[in-house]
Amino acid sequence: MLKKILKSYDYSLIAVIAVLSIFGLVMVYSASMAFAVQRYGVAPDHFFQKQKLFLIGAAVIFSFFAFFPYKIMRSTRLLAPMVMMSLLGLGGILIFGKVAGNAQSWYQVGGVSIQPSEFAKLAVIIYLSAVYAKKQSYINEFNKGVVPPLLYLVFVCALIMIQPDYGTAGIIILIAMAIILSSGMNWKNIFKLIGIGALALIVFSLALHDKIFSEERLQRVTVLEDPFKDELDEGFHLSNSLLSIGSGGITGLGLGKGVQKLGYLPESHTDFIIAVVAEELGIVGVAFVLFCIGFIVLKGIYIGMKCKDPFGSLLALGISSMIGIQSAINLAGVSGMIPLTGVPLPFVSYGGSSIIQLAIASGILVNVSMFANYERKFKAKQAQNPPAPAMSEPIRARR
Repeated sequence: MLKKILKSYDYSLIAVIAVLSIFGLVMVYSASMAFAVQRYGVAPDHFFQKQKLFLIGAAVIFSFFAFFPYKIMRSTRLLAPMVMMSLLGLGGILIFGKVAGNAQSWYQVGGVSIQPSEFAKLAVIIYLSAVYAKKQSYINEFNKGVVPPLLYLVFVCALIMIQPDYGTAGIIILIAMAIILSSGMNWKNIFKLIGIGALALIVFSLALHDKIFSEERLQRVTVLEDPFKDELDEGFHLSNSLLSIGSGGITGLGLGKGVQKLGYLPESHTDFIIAVVAEELGIVGVAFVLFCIGFIVLKGIYIGMKCKDPFGSLLALGISSMIGIQSAINLAGVSGMIPLTGVPLPFVSYGGSSIIQLAIASGILVNVSMFANYERKFKAKQAQNPPAPAMSEPIRARR
């Protein structure tokens, strides 16, 4: 049986995740060398060494969740503590959290920063997938099958918005929408949810008008028109990002030879790491990153469509949508298509919380794929060729 299970793993998916993560480690080293010395006065490989430790831990966590049967996670004994821990983590950060970048979104534990909203994304995926899979028989009963699971989503997003971190809250809402659209719910209820969501957004915007539409946030929108017009102030991040992207050409300036990361491009190893990739490795490097991320997302969608278990199917679709949505928002922000939101690029950007959360998510995705392949390859064959019935003792005696 173990041999059959090992044969059922999708090794192409595992390989792409591993290669992209190692590529990200190399780019973190290249992007953070000058930043580490100039900003913190530490060794040039400071962030590289920390990311390397994160990746080693992530590999162990990934292996555990790749072997851990995902179906156990829909148990109430696991779901209830997960829900409570995510809410307590998000609530506690408002009291004990560290403020950075005008947001109180991190716990500082020694030299490591932990961002609970990263893990809240995964908690929402697991919870909504488990509950909507369990409610399949009455998924179209609005008050009983549709609304109750969304109360948890509302609490999570409210706690994240209070920090304030509207970008992460928006990503979680988009992920939830992807799961809802995949749950089998009819369009009547989906349109009801869209209407209620739009009304809630209007009320929320009016109630917090001064915070949401503050001068600083509005400048993030207006700067998109011409970031070079105010390149030393509001357009500083975006204009230097565009210079990095534009100077790379087809093959780039060469690994480690980028100029913008030398004090011009802020957060070069986190939110803007794709700009460093474009400058040093050109279109070729960016295409490699897009191919790997696209492969993971499309493979996740394929797994979700092929999996016969509703819980596994929604899990795969939710995880792949999370990776795809977050990647799209990061790339669009760095290239000036949408306002900057401070969202890291999955598997590539520096960050312990992000890489550990992705290790859990991708491990679950690989596990769902394994079970789907196992049931399709081996259980189907077993059902087609059942073993011959054992001969009864009386017949044996007569013979």
